[in-house]
Amino acid sequence: MSKIAAIVRYEKPLESVRKAVDLSHGLDDLHPDAKVFIKPNIVFWTRTVPFPKWGVITTSRVVEDAVILLKERGIDDITIGEGGIASSPRDKETPAHAFKTLGYDLLKKRYGVKTINVFERPFEEADLDGFSLNFNTDIIHSDLVVNLPVLKTHAQTVVSLGIKNLKGTLDIESRKKCHTVEEHEDLNSKIAKLPNNFPPIFTLLDGIFTLERGPSFDGKAHRRNVLIASSDILSADMVGAKVLGHDPQEVPHLVFAARDQNRPTDLSDVKIVGERIEGVASPHEYAFPYNEEGTLPLPFEKRGIRGLSYRMYDSTMCTYCSELNGAILMAISRAWKGEPWDDVEVLTGKMMKPTPKKNKTILLGKCIYEANKDDRNINELIAVKGCPPLVKAVVRAFDQAGIELDPAFLEDRDKIPGLFLKRYEGKREFDESFFKIF
Repeated sequence: MSKIAAIVRYEKPLESVRKAVDLSHGLDDLHPDAKVFIKPNIVFWTRTVPFPKWGVITTSRVVEDAVILLKERGIDDITIGEGGIASSPRDKETPAHAFKTLGYDLLKKRYGVKTINVFERPFEEADLDGFSLNFNTDIIHSDLVVNLPVLKTHAQTVVSLGIKNLKGTLDIESRKKCHTVEEHEDLNSKIAKLPNNFPPIFTLLDGIFTLERGPSFDGKAHRRNVLIASSDILSADMVGAKVLGHDPQEVPHLVFAARDQNRPTDLSDVKIVGERIEGVASPHEYAFPYNEEGTLPLPFEKRGIRGLSYRMYDSTMCTYCSELNGAILMAISRAWKGEPWDDVEVLTGKMMKPTPKKNKTILLGKCIYEANKDDRNINELIAVKGCPPLVKAVVRAFDQAGIELDPAFLEDRDKIPGLFLKRYEGKREFDESFFKIF
């Protein structure tokens, strides 16, 4: 029997989401006593400066519309939960600020919904066929998950849609575990299994704004006005990938998920209703550009930066090192004065191996240090052992390598997202009101 996936153009508040739900039969046969968990995507937040939310965060418009449609069906037990907001799980103020700014506090007053930061709630272990991860208890014990990711590409996983959005319900150790290298298991094979122990999931991909080279504020947002909905999470994601210009067969975690379910990746078992894929598709790049050798970001090469090898990231770099990694690259760019550095190589993640005959090798992070600390190909080893590394340790390591990073820039990296707002100045289609509740 064919799965159903609906594609709808976003034209009008509530009515467009209603159409997507109705066409996909996503909320059919929902009992009024059901416990529903709404999982938006708030991959990043800062209290320090305004920053681009378009294509990064689920619009509050879609979240409220989903709540209204649930209330129309008599559902009173509704929880909105997320856990991907702050750089530290101990930070309770940033998630609270995000919920308030996005209008979730108003949703609590208006509709009686509950909001939770998953790091303030219990987790429980779930077996995922050969390995285990710890999931938020509330979502695991709900009757239905309303999954509201953003329609975006992702630098490590090609796309970040319904399946990937569930990673935001894991505890910290489980998130890091997803990026470990084990026999026959990597980030993509693990992500593919995230939905396996979940209750039924209705996925609605919010493509009012989409994101190229996601998942965060340094990607490029587009106004696309498209919604994709399905009661089958894999079908939603495969259609979403096609709309973003990527064949599902080229998205490793979708290939793994399809293989686990004995399903094709060519959408031959998916009935698409509403708009045609070809009518809404738009190519979105996912990888940040590097030189042909993968040893230097392309903008660095174009600037003529020499004496440095900073390898292209891989899937073993976890979220917390990724957040710092972007700031370090920006700090390096600011530090370049036109004189070649001393043949320095920077390694990240867990898999990279040093290049022989480099003068200095920076092992950035505990994982890559443990993997290479005894490698004889390293001439001068400069270790940064934290998980994630402390800024002071990073600055000291690069200084030892002859690269003088501005410590204040890294310490104040919460201000960096505000720099990316300039991309959207004067572009009326990027409307901040989609992230407010009125």
